[in-house]
Amino acid sequence: MSAEKTGIAGAGEVGDAVEPPASPVVGWLLGRAPRPLWAVAAVLMGAVIFNVHRHSPTVGMDNDFVVKAARALLDGDAPYADKRFLYLPSAVLAAVPEALLSAGKLRLLVPVAGVGAVVLGWLLALRIFRVPVRSRLAALGVAALAFFEPFRNVVNIGNWTLASVVALPLVLLLALRSRWVAAGAVLGLALALKPLLAPVLLLLVLARRWRALAVAVAVPAVASVLAALVMPHPGMFFTRTLPFLLHGQDSFARPFDASLGMILTRLGVPETAAYGVAAVAAVAGTGCAWARWRRGDEGPSRLVETAAMLMLAAFLVSRPSFDHYLLVVLPPLVASVALPGSAARAVWFWIALVPQVSGLVWPHLEALHRRAFRDAVMLWTVAAVMAWTCIRPRVLRAVVTMPVGPESTDRTPVRDVF
Repeated sequence: MSAEKTGIAGAGEVGDAVEPPASPVVGWLLGRAPRPLWAVAAVLMGAVIFNVHRHSPTVGMDNDFVVKAARALLDGDAPYADKRFLYLPSAVLAAVPEALLSAGKLRLLVPVAGVGAVVLGWLLALRIFRVPVRSRLAALGVAALAFFEPFRNVVNIGNWTLASVVALPLVLLLALRSRWVAAGAVLGLALALKPLLAPVLLLLVLARRWRALAVAVAVPAVASVLAALVMPHPGMFFTRTLPFLLHGQDSFARPFDASLGMILTRLGVPETAAYGVAAVAAVAGTGCAWARWRRGDEGPSRLVETAAMLMLAAFLVSRPSFDHYLLVVLPPLVASVALPGSAARAVWFWIALVPQVSGLVWPHLEALHRRAFRDAVMLWTVAAVMAWTCIRPRVLRAVVTMPVGPESTDRTPVRDVF
């Protein structure tokens, strides 16, 4: 399908993604960052790594579940005997190299890899909008990460969400350059590690990129089948792991679940009604993504906003939905600040991130079993801003073309009246 039909800029059109900025602030952000600013960003990242490595009692907690599964495979045991190993069989093989490392090396590897993955995802997101990686925006984005709680959290626990943080902007960048099959391969590899980006498969459906969709599905499927052939009792994934996931895990994870249904139940709403509201919200979010895609304007915003809306709709209804999931969609959305009309130009987008500033103390919300309410504020507000961004042009167009009055035959657009 041609670029004209999909509305996606081809390789030759990407250079026009960001026009010369009319705003002096945006112009300053796109300018080259001085070396001291990059030095500050590097020092902050180093401080995060050092603090996690030396002082965190929970460093690599989530990564440990995958590593233990890989060690069980090497010992001839069933990886899915541990109910907290929740990924596809392909993730077991991917974790084998880590299983060969000592605990001391993993304690350093987890924060280093975590910081590296998020920074790489941020730099890839900037390239979607042709923002120079040496710009002030790039450097300030890296520095700001040090004060963002979901970033510090995922670096600490080493959750494999980090693979999706890198994969999503790379998928969008490849798709923008009309390399859809390669984008499907990257998406498939990310799904093989952790199926968090499954909603992005709908983006390939909307774009009618069937070969890319086939590749994205085949990669994790083939990898998982091959892994299942060499592990004991792979069927436990269906009899043990999937039921555990579908029930929202257990009391260990639920206090950190910021999904709409879980928060509503904690506020006293009956479970059936709460998850019904969550399902309706997810369907509405998917509809907003569909509307955004159908708008059909050229450039990177169409890809980024459609993919982000699909992911946010899934986060609203998924069980569970953790704070670090937002790191998957935030880098491309923040990078879109270079373009007028983007979600990152809305003040509510930034208000949503305020509760996650590290060091701020929020009354009654600092306890571990209550922090999900802060995370929910971020998730729900970003989703609302993104939904409005997706449907805003259509709503405004409807308002602009409204007739002057019910009895009038005048169809002069409102904007031309004054």
